[in-house]
Amino acid sequence: MNKELSSLTTKFRQNILKATKESAVVVDDEHELTGLSKQQIGAAAEAAKTRGLTGKWIVTLQNTTIQPPLEQMKNRSLRERVFKASVARGQGGDADNTAVAVRMATVRAQKAALFGAPNWAAYTLVEETAGTPAAVNDMLGKLAPAALKKAKKDAADLQKLIDAEAKKKHTASFKLAAWDWAFYEQQLRKQRFHFDDADVKPYFELNRVLQDGVFYAAGQLYGISFKERKDLPVYQEDVRVFDVIDADGSNLGIFMADYYKRDNKNGGAWMNTYVSQSDLLNHKPVAANHLNINKPAPGEPTLLTFEEVTTMFHEFGHALHGLFSKVKYPQLSMSVPRDFVEYPSQFNEMWARDPKVLANFAKHHVTGVAMPKALFDNVIAAQNFNSGYATTEYLSAAMLDQSWHQLALSDIPQAAQVAGFDDAALEKAGIFYPPIPPRYHSTYFSHIFAGGYSAAYYAYIWSEVLARDTGQWFTRHGGLTRENGDKFRSEVLSRGRTREPRVLFEEFYGGPPTIEPLLEYKGLSTPAAKHGGGGRTSTK
Repeated sequence: MNKELSSLTTKFRQNILKATKESAVVVDDEHELTGLSKQQIGAAAEAAKTRGLTGKWIVTLQNTTIQPPLEQMKNRSLRERVFKASVARGQGGDADNTAVAVRMATVRAQKAALFGAPNWAAYTLVEETAGTPAAVNDMLGKLAPAALKKAKKDAADLQKLIDAEAKKKHTASFKLAAWDWAFYEQQLRKQRFHFDDADVKPYFELNRVLQDGVFYAAGQLYGISFKERKDLPVYQEDVRVFDVIDADGSNLGIFMADYYKRDNKNGGAWMNTYVSQSDLLNHKPVAANHLNINKPAPGEPTLLTFEEVTTMFHEFGHALHGLFSKVKYPQLSMSVPRDFVEYPSQFNEMWARDPKVLANFAKHHVTGVAMPKALFDNVIAAQNFNSGYATTEYLSAAMLDQSWHQLALSDIPQAAQVAGFDDAALEKAGIFYPPIPPRYHSTYFSHIFAGGYSAAYYAYIWSEVLARDTGQWFTRHGGLTRENGDKFRSEVLSRGRTREPRVLFEEFYGGPPTIEPLLEYKGLSTPAAKHGGGGRTSTK
């Protein structure tokens, strides 16, 4: 069974890579790309050229359902084409994943039965902080109604915007669809907060974000520094390598940064520990961050959205977890539960919004002028904007994961039923809402069928409860200080699984986790008191 699951995982991943590449949308007329930046259009032309389509443009896809360019594309027809290409991946053709997903679910259920468990979720969650499917269902069930309520309220505001635009242009209005949300959400964001990504991106140049943001915050908290290595071989020319120097001058480990998207690269963002720390074996860690940022045309700067900035901080939180490991046995270095492993990374997101850190890296890539205070204030004020959508699309995916893996063996669908499985499962869970599709549909849900998160995709929100509680703790104790950082490092980040993670958290925090700071941070409840925060849930 393990051998077959391993082969199926590889097959699912290969199909996704193939389907994602083949589903890229070819554009014949540059005018269809109206709304995209000069750099994005250049990158699209370069992508087409590399595929032998000189004179055309290619909109490449990433692993999530909603594609980033949708928020800028003015051409509704092209938005629809891109969206439908995204959601159709892995359904039919030579990269079909329907049968692969069904077979994986079947073998997992069979394996669980060997150990006396009713389903795969019950079997695997024993090792997680949550413990049981009931605990997961309870937590997701508490969040979903509040998230969906806010999302529907936002949808009504977006529909008003669509209707007003149609009236102004003397054209027929239309009903808000999934491929419209990101575009009109950006317009509504700009109306309310007077900025959009195009205003913000010039202040977020990749190298400055890395050096003066990500590395700077780590230095302030933990006293570490970074020295780039040019003498080591890398597997791809864009990969950068850094020695990580501890506060006492000793070499802590190596950090690798692999940030650009490639056709043969998995989608999303993740951290790998290529060498795990171990006192027993005298091994120092080698940790890498992998993102999928579109590489600009030659000579152009790499300018990031704030979401991409947050993702850099998020993934570096994972890297710190691996780099700070201080255990004897390598098995204990990073073997924490899935619903704990995202905790350090989601906590690290908060420094992307910290005024001191943001002021250090948010500078115009040409002039070096700091981001204007008014723009900075609006970025902070907008942190809860669209949280109903973001939380709903995530919860939909988490509930879809549980729907697959809480099935008894006799209830697993046939391959031909997979196309309708997602909507039916979300209807049953009470979170089906067509304008907000799940972050991943089953046939390209790599996290659960090719990424080790089967029955555990809920882990991001569970971990975020811990992260927001920790953000509250840091805020109450003075924020970005070495004293706070050293305490967090010594009591949580360095411990691996030398003790149960829930115990590590409770001893650091001073008690069990509470959900209120998370609900308040996301704007899903009425605040009773001021809480510290952190970043948003990552779009891994």
